[in-house]
Amino acid sequence: MKATIRQGLQTLLMLMAVLLSFSVQAERKMLDQVVAIVDDDVILQTGLDARINTITSRLSAQGTGLPPRRLLEERVLEQLITESVQLQMADKMGMRISDNELNETLANIADRNNMSLSEFENQLASEGLSYRQAREQIRQEMITSRVQQRQVGNRVRVTDREVENYLQALESNGGNDAEYRLAYIFVEVDNPADDASVDAARAKAEALRAAIASGRDFREVAVAESDASNALEGGDMGWRSERQLPSLVAPVVPELVVGEPSKVLANNSGFHLVMVMDKRGGTQKQVIQQNRVRHILIRPSEAVTDAEAEATIRDLAQQIQNGADFAELAREYSDDPVSGSDGGNLGWVSPGQMVPKFEQAMQEANVGEVKGPFRSQFGWHILQVEERRQKDISTDVKEAEARQAIYRRKFETELQNWLREIRDEAFVELKGEYAKNAAEDDANDAQDAEK
Repeated sequence: MKATIRQGLQTLLMLMAVLLSFSVQAERKMLDQVVAIVDDDVILQTGLDARINTITSRLSAQGTGLPPRRLLEERVLEQLITESVQLQMADKMGMRISDNELNETLANIADRNNMSLSEFENQLASEGLSYRQAREQIRQEMITSRVQQRQVGNRVRVTDREVENYLQALESNGGNDAEYRLAYIFVEVDNPADDASVDAARAKAEALRAAIASGRDFREVAVAESDASNALEGGDMGWRSERQLPSLVAPVVPELVVGEPSKVLANNSGFHLVMVMDKRGGTQKQVIQQNRVRHILIRPSEAVTDAEAEATIRDLAQQIQNGADFAELAREYSDDPVSGSDGGNLGWVSPGQMVPKFEQAMQEANVGEVKGPFRSQFGWHILQVEERRQKDISTDVKEAEARQAIYRRKFETELQNWLREIRDEAFVELKGEYAKNAAEDDANDAQDAEK
């Protein structure tokens, strides 16, 4: 009898253990359900929910309306899929972001927003994101940005002639220095060779413009409908001077009233809407102090210890103080081969061109004074500022901004094409309700095409 009771208890305990195991496994599956397979990676429900929470918190803080939950899930899932493809590509390239580099980036983000790191953490928490999650998300954004620069940047070329034409066109329009805070919506044409596809995209863009003109929030429409890569940021393009405006919208933006959507604009990739969210005055004449400087560098190496390098540079400084020729010593001893062959000459140096230690010594030196020795990351230096001047760099800045504006316009176009290419080439398998929703959407699209 006791044996029977004991056996019954053992059976009951085993059954309870199995049921508990099933319960734990079921809970784990619910927490970590796979929603998509992307090549060699998976996207989990927890990751999707975390990204949705971050986006909804940010949009709510901006006062931007949210699209229906299902639509938001689909758009965020697509964002995660394209990110996954890029991150896997970066991994194969061996791209890494060090903790030091990430820490510096986070500090810069906080500084640009006039926050301490603790205040930055509090701001993230208000958006539903922990500091650890933010670090990982920003690390991934830095990696995808580098992948894009390597893969897409190689496709973009800006010629001097394009810069000249850009500046001439700007000058003919009055050269307005105003800056605009822009938001943007892009409606992609699925098949540019098909007239019906083009007409459908144009009709959608016109309908979106009519809805915005009737009072619907531009950023809400961008989140729900835009095919641009910044859709989930409400289409925000940030502040752009007139020199930085993409060529498609450059003739339109200066004439727009703040809060007014542009007419539907068309190019080869699709249809576009832009809105000026805010406007402010332009920049003034830009003058900087430049130094004409020369230096001698003694670099430590396997054959030369740091102490020996320091002793050598001190001896050279003493020789110059005793009347030796700076240029001759630079040609004979400097470990900077480019400037050394030219007597140590670095030419006219603008702020920010040199490493901080060198720049600090250069700014502290009097004209004609031999400054140093001092150490930078490259080794031991002495320098001499031969001349100082104030230089108006407004023209240089305009040319640089023009080149950057042209590059950014071309880059954005190529980026959209490249993202579409890698998305089409990737193996993507949706799971569960997301697969079902995608099948329903495809069926609805097919029915609409037949009408």
